[in-house]
Amino acid sequence: MRNLLIGKNVKLDALESCDLDIMHQWFNNVEFLRHYDMIPAIPKSHKDMIKLLEYYDSSYEKIIFAVRLLDSNKLIGIAGFDEIQWTNGVATTFIGIGDTEARGKGYGKEAMELLLDFGFNELNFYRIQLNVISYNHTAIALYETLGFVKEGTYREFIYRDGKRYDLLLYGMLKNEYANKH
Repeated sequence: MRNLLIGKNVKLDALESCDLDIMHQWFNNVEFLRHYDMIPAIPKSHKDMIKLLEYYDSSYEKIIFAVRLLDSNKLIGIAGFDEIQWTNGVATTFIGIGDTEARGKGYGKEAMELLLDFGFNELNFYRIQLNVISYNHTAIALYETLGFVKEGTYREFIYRDGKRYDLLLYGMLKNEYANKH
């Protein structure tokens, strides 16, 4: 059997309470938040981080993983699925590399490849989708490289610094994933 959730450089693992201090730093970094989510970049307390973990543990419609470096077990990001519709085989995916030193090294791509493999081949999803803000060019390039297809645009959906930005909708079907792998 293959090593599920383990790649060449990263692995997807459980988030632990000892990870909260690191995540707290990320969720207080405005640059990270403005690329990670479409909601306003409001700093989070330790209590908020505990609630976030409890939120993901509270339902079968959400899964969150720690993205860790394989050689050191260092937490560098988070990834997972939201809005899982088991009867339809549909989930919305997300990823955030919070460790600034780990960005631009291919770890996000490897983590997303592990996540897609897990979603399509272990959880038997038929469709995995995501949304991304139009100014996040790095993420858009990653998603398109992975095979996600742009399916739509919520025009001028996001308001940041006095400007409006589109929210782009991307999706990938199981057969599209299978044809690429």
